[in-house]
Amino acid sequence: MRFLPIGPRSFLAELADLDETLALFDALNADPVPGVIEIIPAAQTLMIRTAPGVAADAALAGRIAARKPAPGTAPAARATETVELPVIYDGEDLADVARLMGLTVPEVVAAHQAATWQVAFCGFAPGFAYMTCEDARFDLPRRPSPRTRIPAGSVALAGRFCGIYPQETPGGWQLIGRTEVPMWDLGRDPPALLRPGVRCRFVQGGGKVHPSASIPQAQPDQGLRIVSTVFPLVFQDDGRPGQGGQGVSASGALDMGALHRANRAVGNPSGDPALEITLGPVRLRADRPMVLALTGAGTAQVAGQTVAPGAAFALDAGDELRIDPPQAGMRSYLALRGGYDVAPVLGSAATDTLAFVGPDALKSGAVLAPANRPATAVGAPEDQPALPKPGDLVELPVTLGPRTDWFTPQMVQHFLTQEWLVTPQSSRVGIRLSGEQPMTRPDANELPSEGTETGAIQIPHSGQPVLFLADHPLTGGYPVIATLLPRALDLAGQIPPGARIRFTAAAPFAIIDQTRPA
Repeated sequence: MRFLPIGPRSFLAELADLDETLALFDALNADPVPGVIEIIPAAQTLMIRTAPGVAADAALAGRIAARKPAPGTAPAARATETVELPVIYDGEDLADVARLMGLTVPEVVAAHQAATWQVAFCGFAPGFAYMTCEDARFDLPRRPSPRTRIPAGSVALAGRFCGIYPQETPGGWQLIGRTEVPMWDLGRDPPALLRPGVRCRFVQGGGKVHPSASIPQAQPDQGLRIVSTVFPLVFQDDGRPGQGGQGVSASGALDMGALHRANRAVGNPSGDPALEITLGPVRLRADRPMVLALTGAGTAQVAGQTVAPGAAFALDAGDELRIDPPQAGMRSYLALRGGYDVAPVLGSAATDTLAFVGPDALKSGAVLAPANRPATAVGAPEDQPALPKPGDLVELPVTLGPRTDWFTPQMVQHFLTQEWLVTPQSSRVGIRLSGEQPMTRPDANELPSEGTETGAIQIPHSGQPVLFLADHPLTGGYPVIATLLPRALDLAGQIPPGARIRFTAAAPFAIIDQTRPA
């Protein structure tokens, strides 16, 4: 059992296999370790997250190691229900899967239907279940290069797991078919059809289509009207932490500090939902009197006058607000005194652009209704931090780990010394980087899926790093060489395309020694 560093409040506990991992997960749930607030199970790891003020250190690792069950302890029974799913076996990789298994296509289909699949854990996306079975022939590699688009309902295999993609998404698993039964539906309680412990049997044939439900949002006649915007606007707040059991990551504002400053400026609780605006230009018009504040990258202009950065300002009915593309930074936050009338989804109004959880993104013509909740006095404008511009070099501090040892010392040094260009393909999911010399590693071994933190720097087969932001997948299958320190996440969310990043590490990579005295 090893403990691998991720950051000041998280680490990976790595075990020998899935059964041993789930047995420890059961033990930690039965006898919780004080200070641990969330555990994300995966194929051979548990990602441990701690409460504020609790360090993910050797002392905590020792307390977790003490909970490890005796060798050979089987995971506890998790559920008794069995779901029967109809599948149309027409996947693009079905012939390749047959070749890898040494079977004919009809024999693959028969084996897939004969097996009883059981959900071991959830991750990657809401409703995506990692299912295992006793047939060892289904231990299959991922595709050599991931697809950029996999349709919702695709049934796929990789690394002894079977999974069903809940919505259209990129992915690297082998596609064998499709089902029309929705995996994720907010009209269900719980929304995920396949949950840890649920058994699944596959049968051939089409299924009945059930449209996935969503939380209806108010469509007001008056409020703050989006006259025009180049990029969709999204609501963001502090996010929805603690939903990892359903495969849901936290999401939330990319620049939490700017979100909080905007809300404080208009007298709202700092974590209230606000509009996250990417670049610009944006024009909005007030249908009624209201008080707003803009923080982050943009500058508010009303009637040709520039508003002081971060200051509360009033609009009368008919007044127009203009936000031009910023000179530095990427994202702005527009708070409304008394809040916006937006329905929460799983306890948050944050829009997760990868998982499609939360309110829909907003385009020109949308009208946002005020909630008119009680508010305190408006606050004085707070200092706004300097933000990076295209061409700037930004240094970001990282913790090396959890998979730094998958790379040679020379390649780790290269990672830390090369300047990585931020590409236009970046989004709320992650910053895609490009370097003159891509990262390489000694072998092409596949990494079993494991939990990933916001700020994880993943190295895919291309060798060009991806820095995960708030809407990243909960689990991933490429090695994470380092993880951004939490204090640098706000800055990372403001780095525009054309800027360059250099990563810095205060200490070399080291496995956490749980035997070391506290």
